[in-house]
Amino acid sequence: MAHVLSLVFAVTSALIWGAGDFAGGKASQRTNSFGIALVAELAGIPLVIGWLLVTRPGLPTVADLAWGAAAGVLGNAGLVVFYRGLAGGAMSIVAPLTATTTAAVPLLLGLVLDRRPSALAFGGAVLAVVAITLVSAGPSGGVKLSRGLVVAALTAGVLFGGYFTLIAQTSHESGMWPLLSGRVVGAVGLLAAMRLMRLPLAMDRSSLGLASTAGAFDVTANAFYLMAVRDGMLSITAPIASLYPVSTVFLAMAVDRERMRPLQITGLGLAAAALVLTAA
Repeated sequence: MAHVLSLVFAVTSALIWGAGDFAGGKASQRTNSFGIALVAELAGIPLVIGWLLVTRPGLPTVADLAWGAAAGVLGNAGLVVFYRGLAGGAMSIVAPLTATTTAAVPLLLGLVLDRRPSALAFGGAVLAVVAITLVSAGPSGGVKLSRGLVVAALTAGVLFGGYFTLIAQTSHESGMWPLLSGRVVGAVGLLAAMRLMRLPLAMDRSSLGLASTAGAFDVTANAFYLMAVRDGMLSITAPIASLYPVSTVFLAMAVDRERMRPLQITGLGLAAAALVLTAA
């Protein structure tokens, strides 16, 4: 039962993360990405505090707070590198490489840090990585592959994958405290970076609303991921939670009337197969 519940939580986190990415992407089209990320971080803090007040998990250990803070640093650093890669106008290169690496890092580290999954479950996790690559791939648009873009995409993926891995090291007893420490440290880091780069903090109401929505979705997805990985295995849970491009694609179809390409349809089929294998 715990295995199935962990899988349900992982899928839920992926769906919510995808919605958050869609909202954040919309906001980033109107204002600087650092500001969007900062608002998203701040918007998630009251939700975490509210959850802590309701669940009352007790005081966390220093180790749990440190794991959360370190994960927050990696997550925000990954976001900065990811946006810089996208700024090069090569989303079709950066997005799939980043998404694939994000899933692959905890998959491999989980085999070392955690117990070994069954052959079927491991096969499903690998299939999920392939599905992520296909679903997140966009049209090439004639963009040339460069070493800088590849490095940016891989670096962002490693940092995001590191976030998945570090936050998974927190204890059950800590509840959502690690998410709070990660949010606070992440927000402070982003604010400091914006000050150093002299980026404006102001944004219009629409962007503010989208960024806040993205933050609410993001912290909710993080909560579901934490519950999933604490009851499951890192090498299985993280790749499933990394299937967030699936919901982003569906939202792009529904809201922006984008058409799904054959590769993406194939990726969706592989994602479904991955879920079947990991649930077996």
